[in-house]
Amino acid sequence: MSATAWTNLVADIHATDFQVVLAVTGGGSKAISQLLEVPGASRTVIEATVPYSLPALANYLGGNPDQACSEQTARAMAMVAWKQARDLLPEKEGHQLIGVGATASLATDREKRGEHRVHVAIQTATHTVSYYLPLAKGRRDRKKEQWLAAKLILLALGEACEVESAVARQALLEQLHDDEPIGHKHQDAEPSWTDLLLGRRQLVALNSEQVAEYPVIFPGAFHPPHAGHLQMASIAARRLGQPPALELSIFNVDKPPLDFIEIANRVKNLQQTVPANPVLLTDAPTFRRKSELFPGCTFVVGADTIARIADPQYYPSGQLGWEAAVREIADRGCRFLVYGRQIEGNFRTLSEIEVPDALRVLCDEVPADEFREDVSSTELRREN
Repeated sequence: MSATAWTNLVADIHATDFQVVLAVTGGGSKAISQLLEVPGASRTVIEATVPYSLPALANYLGGNPDQACSEQTARAMAMVAWKQARDLLPEKEGHQLIGVGATASLATDREKRGEHRVHVAIQTATHTVSYYLPLAKGRRDRKKEQWLAAKLILLALGEACEVESAVARQALLEQLHDDEPIGHKHQDAEPSWTDLLLGRRQLVALNSEQVAEYPVIFPGAFHPPHAGHLQMASIAARRLGQPPALELSIFNVDKPPLDFIEIANRVKNLQQTVPANPVLLTDAPTFRRKSELFPGCTFVVGADTIARIADPQYYPSGQLGWEAAVREIADRGCRFLVYGRQIEGNFRTLSEIEVPDALRVLCDEVPADEFREDVSSTELRREN
């Protein structure tokens, strides 16, 4: 009965117009084979990948995740998968493309300190959904846990494809115990967020009216916002006579892209922490791109960010790419207000790092006696 339920679910998925890219790591890869074994898979599956090792996962995401097996990592994988679907089938309606991300920590040949668990995420142009399944240790072997992970992936995909999945859901629930509840989160996108993801617009003002110019821009991940961000914003407002707009890019260099659950969480935290400042969502991962959106502005940044801007390895064309990018930023009249930051364990200001003259002339330094804050968002996440 159970096998028939899953075969029927996969057949129903293949009968829809939805198409999917899957990324699965740490368990659940049997979902890929189940999708491919049922006739009609070529209509549904665009691509499937298994970035199993941590380096492979970091390469897939475009940056190291805080934790390999987590809800956030599964959501980031789903967003990368959706972007891949979009790139491969640009003519397809955005809402008919699905990205699936799954990561799991399952029984293995050594004792694991953490709980056994499965995280699955679904990404479309209009919503992000995540599922969480805790698995009691010692109750099953790895093969059985693998099958449960695969079934959760198929169930999530079925719901994303809008097919009836009650029989398959019941079949999964019958294999679980009372202390193994399936968790679920759902975040619909604001229409403007969807437009940003689909490239229909490049900028969204969230808690203020969108205006033609933003003279001071404070870009960041703000994950989470903290006292240092508040102090930097206050100093920038005092120095430049304008409160900075806080800019959050949904795409980033060396970091996974942001899904809709992540966007909603970060925007909420920003609006609670710095309620007086405009909050902007953009699709601008680089300062070259940011300078296109905000010509003539001053960017509020840390010395570590300036060090990355000055490093040719961050540019596809190396030194030539760096020179072109800095020249464009300068030609657009943009400048940088640079704060000291912890770099390789030491607090360093602009004057204490190597910066080429072409970039240094665009920078104004905030000295250490005016600003010093050693806390970082990364450390705060580790503490929590």
